[in-house]
Amino acid sequence: MTSAAWSILLLTICFLLTSIIVLVAKRLIVIISAIGLGSVFLAVTFFIFGAPFAGAFELSVGAGLISVLFIVATSIADSAVDGVD
Repeated sequence: MTSAAWSILLLTICFLLTSIIVLVAKRLIVIISAIGLGSVFLAVTFFIFGAPFAGAFELSVGAGLISVLFIVATSIADSAVDGVD
């Protein structure tokens, strides 16, 4: 096997592990972090396969924008729940 094949295999295993973390985790911040990390692994896989535009888009939108929006929404929801007491 070539080094690219080993890299793809390793990235696939890491992506599957982050997917399992998303399904099993109880804390929302852990789930959001695992989604962002999974997007990074997927973006690197796109780069290895020779799709730099798809990789850059996945990295910027999937790992960056969506993760930040989820964290902001979680923070707003937590502060709204804390204010109700």
